[in-house]
Amino acid sequence: SDILASYDKLLKRKSSVHFGYPYNLMYNHEELYEFMKYSINNLGDPFITSNYGVHSRQFECSVIDFFAKLWKAEPDSYWGYVTTCGTEGNLHGILLARECHPDGILYSSRETHYSVFKAARYYRMDAKAIPTLPMGEIDYDALQSEIAKNRDRPVIINVNIGTTVKGAVDNLDRILRILKTLGIPRERFHIHCDGALFAMMMPFVDWAPEVSFQKPIDSIAVSGHKMLGCPMPCGIALTRKEHVKKVEQKIDYLNSVDTTIMGSRNGQAALYLWYSLRKKGIAGIKRDVVHCMETAQYLRDKITEAGLTCRLNDLSSTVVLERPMDDAFIKRWQLACEEDIAHVVVMPNVTRFKIDKFVEELVECKNVY
Repeated sequence: SDILASYDKLLKRKSSVHFGYPYNLMYNHEELYEFMKYSINNLGDPFITSNYGVHSRQFECSVIDFFAKLWKAEPDSYWGYVTTCGTEGNLHGILLARECHPDGILYSSRETHYSVFKAARYYRMDAKAIPTLPMGEIDYDALQSEIAKNRDRPVIINVNIGTTVKGAVDNLDRILRILKTLGIPRERFHIHCDGALFAMMMPFVDWAPEVSFQKPIDSIAVSGHKMLGCPMPCGIALTRKEHVKKVEQKIDYLNSVDTTIMGSRNGQAALYLWYSLRKKGIAGIKRDVVHCMETAQYLRDKITEAGLTCRLNDLSSTVVLERPMDDAFIKRWQLACEEDIAHVVVMPNVTRFKIDKFVEELVECKNVY
């Protein structure tokens, strides 16, 4: 119909100048279109088949196994599932933390994604928003001071593997050293890693420190539609298997167990993620990550050469710049803004040609004002 044709044109135009949000728009899933005629629902636990037969659990488990290997979880030590988005992964990770430590305090930086403090509100947890350093990392001295004040209560820490606005990565090893300095034993702390975008990229960045289950962390949440690319929002939650036992409930109606945040779960998402991983492989993901990191440096250099100010964290493909004065320019390029700054997230679909065009218009916009 004319309505759908018009909508298709709109989406095509908007996608061509998409610049401010971390979505990889470069993907092709045509081989999977045939499966859209099925109501694929992975309700219940991904590892325990329910009575509903139209599911994609075998693909979901394969996806979980891939990320468990990527983040170096020991065989048979992990549990996970395909979520609706990174937020659901955070809700699940923080829920497990609360169940393990009902009287614990959640510590996270002020630049943490809003879903982490949303989880604290949902679960009625005490939470402390810790100040940040100029480039967006958590202030480690402030964190140590705050934990020291509440030594009698368990410590729950959300570690950001790429903050929402500045792409800052909290230093996990430094946080672990703080816990050791304060004499907090392993059974008294719980670490969730919000890795929405960068936890999938970090293993492929040569100079990045390791974030893995070889270290005393408890869960990682990541988005699937960001780095991999997927037509529907989705994500992955991965945790240590023993923690899930604390929320597990047998559901006769399903002939399965309830371990996830959602009941009905999009089986298409698991299929699309599996397909992307199979098509790209480790080499393909590495190639995409290298492209993002190098192209982000190119954008930073182009903006700087134009006489404008910007910043780029070493472990990030997010370039932070002064917020343009022209709202029309912000809307055209779909920039994410916070107070006086805006950012561009360089994804696999961002080209140098597009960057040149963006910087040219940015300079024109600056000159007008």
